[in-house]
Formats: sequence, C-alpha cells, structure tokens
Amino acid sequence: MKVFFDNCTPPVFASTLHGFIQHEGHAAFHIRDIPGLPKGRHSADLEWIDLLRQTPERWMFITGDRRLVKNPAERAALRSAGLHGFILASGYQKTSLNQIASLLIWKWPDLLRVTDLLSAPTMHEIAIQRGAKLRPLPF
Repeated sequence: MKVFFDNCTPPVFASTLHGFIQHEGHAAFHIRDIPGLPKGRHSADLEWIDLLRQTPERWMFITGDRRLVKNPAERAALRSAGLHGFILASGYQKTSLNQIASLLIWKWPDLLRVTDLLSAPTMHEIAIQRGAKLRPLPF
C-alpha cells in the first residue's frame, strides 16, 4: 500500500509514517515528493487524483481538506480513481505536529484494515482522539 499526503498536510506526516511502515513493504509520500505531477507540489487536486488513478499500485490518501468531498468534480474524480481516502478531523489544525504524527502511526492498523475489508472508493474521518474509531463519510 502506498499513502499519499496532499498539500493540506505537512511533509513530516509522510516521512514519519514512512519510517514506521516501510519495513512492511508500504510507503508514504508527500505531494512534494511525487514525480510526474505537472506542477509538482503546486498541482491541483484533480491532477494528483488522476496521477494516482493511472498508477498500478494501491493508493490511499490522507488530507486535512474537507472540500474534497464537497466539490462535485473532485468527488467524481476520487470515485472514478478508486481510492481510499482519510480526512483528518478539523481539530488536527490545533494539535501539535508530533501528536498528529503519532496518531497516524497509532491508527495505521485501522487504516489498513479499512482498505482490506472495503472496496474502494471509500472516505473516512480520522478523529484526533486515539480511542475513537474511523468514521465513514458520505461519499
């Protein structure tokens, strides 16, 4: 499984999660580290969605941008791309980077479980509380 972090997340989330999951054969990337995007880190959401759709690997994405599920064009692109999406709950912006990075590691087994049990496309919210379950979002 490969994990994509968009511009609404800091690069440290991708590098921290990558360090934890790479020994299992998984990888995490921030948008700034993805080759092939037409405008690099400044690529539009539709551009990175299309790039992930075209690759043969299994991808999930993590974002803090709730607009992805509200914008009709982006929702349609995400559905057709067959991705598993995870949106950080709104409180993450007020939480320290180290706490969110540790939360992503804490939730990693749950993220994998969702991608294994459910057919893509799916969308879930990652709550800031460690004990909270992933919450399915209407998609």
